[in-house]
Amino acid sequence: MYDWANSAFATTLMAALFPPFYRSLVTSAGLPEGSATAYWGYTAAIALVVMALADPLLGAIADVTGGKKRYAAFFAGLGIVVTASFVFIGDDTWFLASVLYVAATIGFSGSILFYDSFLPHVATRGDIDQVSSRGYALGYIGGGILLLINLLWVARPTWFGMPDVPFAIRASFLSVAIWWGLWAIPFFRRVPEPPHAPRDRDRALLSEGFTRLAGTFHEIRRYRHLFLFLVAFWVYSDGIGTIIRMATAYGDEIGIGLTDMMIALVITQFVGIPFTLAFGRLARRLGAKRSILLALVVFAGVSTGAYFMRTAIHFYILAILVGMVQGGCAALSRSLFGSMVPRDRSAEFFGFFSASSKIAGVAGPLVFGVVSQVMGHSRLSIVSLAIFIIVGAALLLRVDVDAGIRAARESEGRATRETPRPTA
Repeated sequence: MYDWANSAFATTLMAALFPPFYRSLVTSAGLPEGSATAYWGYTAAIALVVMALADPLLGAIADVTGGKKRYAAFFAGLGIVVTASFVFIGDDTWFLASVLYVAATIGFSGSILFYDSFLPHVATRGDIDQVSSRGYALGYIGGGILLLINLLWVARPTWFGMPDVPFAIRASFLSVAIWWGLWAIPFFRRVPEPPHAPRDRDRALLSEGFTRLAGTFHEIRRYRHLFLFLVAFWVYSDGIGTIIRMATAYGDEIGIGLTDMMIALVITQFVGIPFTLAFGRLARRLGAKRSILLALVVFAGVSTGAYFMRTAIHFYILAILVGMVQGGCAALSRSLFGSMVPRDRSAEFFGFFSASSKIAGVAGPLVFGVVSQVMGHSRLSIVSLAIFIIVGAALLLRVDVDAGIRAARESEGRATRETPRPTA
């Protein structure tokens, strides 16, 4: 249900409404049209850099102290409160919008880091692909339902007593905060806190976190295939994440209407539900790695096809293709990583995973923004993303998943033997 809750931020705010809304703020301030898309790329990159630096440390601290739910609640609360404050953004206050978006993204991403670290505890290795896929499918349903409601608000604001489209957009931002907060309650009330090994609490928390983090960097050489997967994920997520974040800004730049783009994204959400579940079943037959590679082939085609996009129909076609593979690729990436992670260090290792996805998202928006600003348009920016996806797929081909799982199990066995027995 937390996938259901937080997906509203990813769909309504991050993917659908905020990019074109942000572009309108930049142009209202009198800045050039070409700079609007570029500034959005820079804003997205800054948010990802901040969390990329913080995620591994936060994960290490959570494994030391326990209380993963407490950390998840703090970041979710931050994201919810800041998202609600989007209603105060003025018509030309693009810098304030940048600051608020960065803060909201920190809350969104930080909560997901700790939420994802529950996966190895609530699922066995035999069903981890299916559990992860079902979570993403629920996210598509929840995010899709609210996005559909917001689409109706924006397309027909007077039907709902709203004076105009800008009011409806701000009301949609507020609805994301309310939706996120309400649907997060089942996770925080019902899911038990994972067990953690007792640690020496005399050491300073920050010092302990850095010590664990440094130890993980040193020890990760033992997890060769886990590390290789992280590098592959870093590269192909760069392309995928930039496609998702920049899609509506790019569509707005080439003249596709906001209503058409929102309808296309609603279609993406609901196409994603059965296909995400199908990828979970496909992983049973082909394995998670081969299923991810199949999704990357489609994403490379989407990036290339976007260069030739001219009409709303083209946007619809590409949105359907993204819906077919986006959830399955993300869910299986999460579960493939989780299968190669020692469970006693799940938050710490998922901190690396989360950080790698943030780092992955930095280069793409930066490249997209720079090329857009230099060229005065974004067509070359969008097609360049296929390179990231192809290189990431090539690296993924070299990952030996079975060897990665064996290394994790050996680590868990050592940790069990080394843990002292409690005394009376």
